[in-house]
Amino acid sequence: MGIYDLKVKMRNEKDYDLSCLKGKVSLVVNTATGCGFTPQYEAIEKLYEKYHEQGFEVLDFPCDQFGHQAPGSDDEIHEFCQLKYQTKFDQFAKIDVNGDNENSVFSILKKQQPDDIIEGLKNKISMKAIKKLSKSCKNKGDIVWNFTKFLVDKNGNAVKRYSPIFDPSDIEKDIVKLL
Repeated sequence: MGIYDLKVKMRNEKDYDLSCLKGKVSLVVNTATGCGFTPQYEAIEKLYEKYHEQGFEVLDFPCDQFGHQAPGSDDEIHEFCQLKYQTKFDQFAKIDVNGDNENSVFSILKKQQPDDIIEGLKNKISMKAIKKLSKSCKNKGDIVWNFTKFLVDKNGNAVKRYSPIFDPSDIEKDIVKLL
């Protein structure tokens, strides 16, 4: 089973069939509006605007598992993102990315790419500190924090997993290769 076999809930509770993404490149991100990494929305939106017409999608899954940094309703989160970062992509309903209630999309992506790409010693040290704060990161492959990013190819396979610290702007070269 791959992510294209799944349906997920949009923020308006409607089902979204991921099979409609066949032939597109996607960036799947667990997000939070009250996180220190929330400004990454700006770079993610720039990538979306630049490559959307070429078949690039952003799948934004708000997640409140890390430090209660995604409070509020799904609509409040969406409104915040539109007002603060002028996002054009929609958000899915809030989910869990680890544990007994983890979303199936993340179960599949974590199996395909169990390790974050972390560049530089400073970032490796920072990620160790973040991992200590994470109460839901218990198993190999678990998401450590908000803004873990998966790059998914046109066939629905996760080809890379980027740490929360990884600058989304630096993913552009990988997106271009897949498009």
